[in-house]
Amino acid sequence: MTTKRAPQLPIAKKQTKVTEAHGGKRYDDYFWLQKRDDPEVRAHLEAENQYTEGSLQDTVALQETIFNELKARIKEADTTVPTQDGDYYYYEQTFADKQYRAYYRKLKSLEAPAELLLDCNELAKGHSYFFLGAFAISPDHRYLAYSVDYTGAESFTTYVKDLESGELFSNEIIKETYDDIVWANDSATLYYTRMDATRRPYQVWQHRLGQEPQQDLQLFEEADCAFYVGISKAKSKKYIFFNSHSKTSSEVYYMDADRPSAKPELVTKRRQDVEYHVFHNGEEFYILTNDAAKDFRVMVTPVNNTAKEHWAEFLPARRQTMIDDIELFKDFMAIYKLKEGFNKVEIVHLASKQSHEVSLPDPICEIGQTANPQFNSQTLRFHYSSLTTPKSVYEYDMQKQQLTLRKQDEIPSGYDANNYVSKRVYAEQSDGSKIPISLLYRKDVAKDSNNPLYLHAYGSYGYSTQPAFSSYRLSLLDRGFTFAMAHIRGGGEMGRSWYEQGKLLKKRNSFEDFIACAEHLIQQGYTSRERLCIKGGSAGGLLMGAVVNMRPDLFKAVVASVPFVDVLNTMSDPNLPLTIAEYEEWGNPAKREYYDYIESYSPYDNVAAKAYPHMLVIAGWNDPRVSYWEPAKWVAKLRALKTDNNLLLLKTDMDVGHRGASGRFDYLKEIALEQAFLLKVLGLTK
Repeated sequence: MTTKRAPQLPIAKKQTKVTEAHGGKRYDDYFWLQKRDDPEVRAHLEAENQYTEGSLQDTVALQETIFNELKARIKEADTTVPTQDGDYYYYEQTFADKQYRAYYRKLKSLEAPAELLLDCNELAKGHSYFFLGAFAISPDHRYLAYSVDYTGAESFTTYVKDLESGELFSNEIIKETYDDIVWANDSATLYYTRMDATRRPYQVWQHRLGQEPQQDLQLFEEADCAFYVGISKAKSKKYIFFNSHSKTSSEVYYMDADRPSAKPELVTKRRQDVEYHVFHNGEEFYILTNDAAKDFRVMVTPVNNTAKEHWAEFLPARRQTMIDDIELFKDFMAIYKLKEGFNKVEIVHLASKQSHEVSLPDPICEIGQTANPQFNSQTLRFHYSSLTTPKSVYEYDMQKQQLTLRKQDEIPSGYDANNYVSKRVYAEQSDGSKIPISLLYRKDVAKDSNNPLYLHAYGSYGYSTQPAFSSYRLSLLDRGFTFAMAHIRGGGEMGRSWYEQGKLLKKRNSFEDFIACAEHLIQQGYTSRERLCIKGGSAGGLLMGAVVNMRPDLFKAVVASVPFVDVLNTMSDPNLPLTIAEYEEWGNPAKREYYDYIESYSPYDNVAAKAYPHMLVIAGWNDPRVSYWEPAKWVAKLRALKTDNNLLLLKTDMDVGHRGASGRFDYLKEIALEQAFLLKVLGLTK
């Protein structure tokens, strides 16, 4: 009889780097892990992967069980609701046992033969990672421009396909682009963006069909490293916009889409802490802005006179209502807003300014924009889901005020929404702030402190964590878990002030809010410290790192996905991707005030000799947003200092970036591994 050998614990060597700043010294024992080209770095990460695999060997069968559950909840062969654009109906299709989708269209009728435009399964062959960026049909519907990333590093290659012949323009492959593509109205000119050395989209280029990329013309460059450039086209098809934006300010240029040789013109010059977004209708631009309106208002200005002094208010700011986005049609405006923390859709008739809210089935919901290419339409299509309602596609007649369900995602293995309960509760922070928490659990699971609970949050960039449906949660819910989503400060769920109270020199509010939510859920009897599991990714991974340093006693297990944990080192290096643009979120450590504050919470800098929860940390080797070395260094320091015997696992996927696995079944395997880890440390092995 052979005995299984315990996996060998990877211990990273110490090689101290000393950094001097503001009259003090900072010691980094694991800086060497940032040397990507050093074979020893890769060997260490592979050793960590082997340790993780060995430590979870006893969950292999459980992972397979959960994977099969997750897969059974997906309708593998499915079709999206067709979208009419001109004479064509466009739609996407998935197939049984295939990882990616294919794109089709039909001419004039849904009964017409299907025309295959692009099969991502074919494009992905031979690649361990595949991500489709832009997918842009020319105005005459003859050409398709699309971009592909094969590494996860978010550097794209752009292709143009002639849909009549089915052939690619083989001499017009444009490398090292970002994922924005817009066509001019001549269907012979397209616009795309390029990145600088820090992977910041900063230039707009023009390409004409029939010419080699070396002949392409640069139209625009953003010199300020805090600003990113994006391109878009008005729904009216009249104008193309170049949007230059930082975390707090923006500046928009426009050009006539009928005149590819035209020069871009400025709408109005940028101002610090003023954002604006431009939409077109007739002889006017409608502008969504936070100028003199923290939670945004809508202005209007003549196309031929766009300077700020000519803006007139069309829709004022409203109390406790954040306007997240607008969608402009010929006669109507759809407003996507957050009202007292709940998602709403409001419709405004442009001529009369009369408005009404769309009545939705559940106020605790997620609402997402979808394709509405027809400008002269009174029908708005959007996605909707709630914690208990699968993703649904609705169409709303803005004139007749009629809501029609076009499609709801099926759960082939079976799902009854009546078996689950969702609700909103509030935790009170020590400063008196009330933090919303969205809760979901099975009806037949009584409130009990012995119940496991999965608490998730993000809390940065003003991003609103949406209470959307996910079939992935059902495997945990059906094993007795309660799911909780904490809408902490730093996010945008309660408006712009909510965001501002959780950034820069107030960032610690995000962590204190999360801890208050965890304590509230324990005090109210939903769970206990021995049953509380938490997860966050990216900036939400920073949240995980901060709270386990502050209150490691409060949590049983942590999943930190691509966690931004080496904050002080990253923000001190302006040559790294994102750093300069991130100063407006975290602060610039070159200033002593920000240096000291970031140092006070940066997870890597605050690891100490104490007991930590069970931890699973996930990284991507090609991640351009949170470099692989941040989680690798963090885990190395935790291994050296922590005083407990709890699991500490690092899994680095050597073929992906920030988004994780690209194939839908590969992604389910990642989810199955995370859930099996949580069940293992809780002793729930079935």
